[in-house]
Parts: sequence; C-alpha cells; structure tokens
Amino acid sequence: MKTLIIEDTKKLADTLQNFFSMNGNNADISYNLEDAYHYVEITHYDIILLDIMLPDGDGRNFLQKLRKKNNLTPIIVMTAKFEISDKVDILDLGADDYIIKPFEFIELEARCRAVLRRKNNNHQQSLAFGNVNLFPQTATIEINGHAQSLRNRELRLLEIFFNSPNIIFSKNQITDRIFSISDIVSENAIEVYVARLRKKIEKSNIILETMRGIGYKLTTKN
Repeated sequence: MKTLIIEDTKKLADTLQNFFSMNGNNADISYNLEDAYHYVEITHYDIILLDIMLPDGDGRNFLQKLRKKNNLTPIIVMTAKFEISDKVDILDLGADDYIIKPFEFIELEARCRAVLRRKNNNHQQSLAFGNVNLFPQTATIEINGHAQSLRNRELRLLEIFFNSPNIIFSKNQITDRIFSISDIVSENAIEVYVARLRKKIEKSNIILETMRGIGYKLTTKN
C-alpha cells in the first residue's frame, strides 16, 4: 500500500509514516496543499490521508478538486471536528471515510484496509490468473495447491499485474507504484523483483513477459 499523508503537524505525520513503514508500506508526507497537488500529479497512490486545516488552505478544497479531475484515489479525512454536519459534508465531497483526532494508528490502518477492500471489487479475498491464485491478505501465492510466501514488494508488484493482466507496464510505472518518492531506487531494481517473481511462478502456466524497450506484462504461456 502506497500512502500520501497530508498533515502539517510534523510529529504526527512523521510518526504515521514510520508506522506504515514498519508494516511494510510506503508513505510520502506533504505538510501543505501545494506539495500535495504536486505529488498526486507525478506519482500514484493507493490511498490518501488528508488533514483539513493546512497552512495554505482547506483540505476539503483539495478533496473537491481531485474528484472534479476524476481522480478516484481513496481518501480518508483526518479531522478534529465532531459535528455530524461536518462529517456529512466531507463524505458528500467525495471522501471514502473519516477518522476523528486523536485516533489509534491500528484503527486508521484497519480503515485503510476496509476502504481498499471496497475499492477492490467488494471484499475480494484473492486474485487469480492462469493456474495461480494470489492472496494479498496473507502475502502468498498458490500454484496447483502449493503455497509460497511473498515479500512486500513482490506482493505489490504481483497485485499490479494480476489486476491488469495482458497490460504492459513500463519500469517507470512500476517504480512509481511500489516505491515512495524518497526511496533511492537502483536502475536494475525492477529487474531484480521481476526475476524473483519469475522464479516463484516458473512451475505455473503464466509468465512475466519482457516487452523489449517498453516494459513487462503478465500473460499465459503459449
């Protein structure tokens, strides 16, 4: 899960980033709306955590502008307001959920998972392509009844391909989805992850095919 945290309280934002990182997820931080707009233009996020009161504007305006641009990235609003009318307004503007400050991080993480499950085909528990089943919640794949565990980035890379089989993804697109902006990524990093996954699915009837000069796609073997 790649997350954008839009929060001007540095201690909270940094602690949230560390929390998500410890759980194997990538998180970028924007302390203001100007940077947030820039981040969503240049990279892909699975979910956005949005504060309302920011030094350069109201987070609700950010939410509204993203939805008007047809950006459907799930957004959870982090708010200190308790009024029912405020919550209704937030949801009506296009937020997927909200959480009241102060909150427990494990509750926020659970809300993130719930929002992503709703987005990914209504509580889908597994993905299948060819004779391979992918189980994101347990980070495993199963081939002909034989299960193998996946590391975090291996899982996220396979999710990309399983959600869009036969679609070509460039190295830049893959890097954008599995690394955060602050990560230092070597030139051959994607090749390393693809090689690992190829080894794990070598006994299946699917393959990560190299489209020379373009990228990779998940397809079935001839």
